Amino acid sequence: MELNLEQIPREKTLTKKEFLRKYFKPQKPVVIEHFIEDWPAYSKWSLDYMNKVAGEVEVPLYDDRPVKHDEGFNEPHAKMKMKEYIQLLKSQPTKYRIFLWNVLKEVPQLQKDFKYPDFGLRLMKGLPMLFFGGSDSHTFMHYDIDLANIFHFHFEGKKQCILFPQSETKFLYKIPHSLITREDIDFANPDLEKWPALKNANGHIAHLEHGNVLYIPEGYWHHMKYMTPGFSMSLRAIARKPKNFGRAVYNIFFMRHFDNAMRRWKGQKWIDWKNEEAVRRTHQMILQKQNL
Repeated sequence: MELNLEQIPREKTLTKKEFLRKYFKPQKPVVIEHFIEDWPAYSKWSLDYMNKVAGEVEVPLYDDRPVKHDEGFNEPHAKMKMKEYIQLLKSQPTKYRIFLWNVLKEVPQLQKDFKYPDFGLRLMKGLPMLFFGGSDSHTFMHYDIDLANIFHFHFEGKKQCILFPQSETKFLYKIPHSLITREDIDFANPDLEKWPALKNANGHIAHLEHGNVLYIPEGYWHHMKYMTPGFSMSLRAIARKPKNFGRAVYNIFFMRHFDNAMRRWKGQKWIDWKNEEAVRRTHQMILQKQNL
């Protein structure tokens, strides 16, 4: 069996009015295929170009190792110069990814290569973030701490994106006091006998190529897998629904600090308890549903 995933709609292009009516207001994802072809980045941005303009910059790297109690929030697993990382991407498969790399801070000249598009939402112009990955590297299934509306612009290579709305959280083995699901679930090829609740989840899937833009609605879970080496840039707009905005405030100002405090106090026992609780709560919910 496979996950219940429907293809994300694809549009050649969209006007602001069409985007707001068809996708933002109903909070539905969409892939826009031809939207950034007037950006200099469309023709310039590649791994070779990044090597040219940022080769000497030291970059933080992340892989798919499980979260440990003694690691800080978003603490990198390794560091190397961008030129060394790009050489690694081109030479062999690697789990190392660059995550939340701020364009404005690290390589300001890259800002000249793109525009802030008018989708009818106020984009956070201080937070254009780049993401890089090698063949078969992936993120854990997660949603963003601020539950933002995300516009994900893909450059070079191919990437698979699996999304779930918050309504499906009860089936995803969410880790308590966290923004991720169980890290040992392979959402690209899940074991549905081991994780039976996933059979009930309804999600979305898309494959991105150079120049595609993926709109990820507020608070959507997302799992990104690089089919080939490549990179993307995300722009974001704050959550507009009061419920989502309130949860974002809770996550930022309470949840992550509580979780970090519990890691320091309980150590690995806290991580182990959360992993066990994710399974217990999910399967308990399924049993309750079956007994109704």
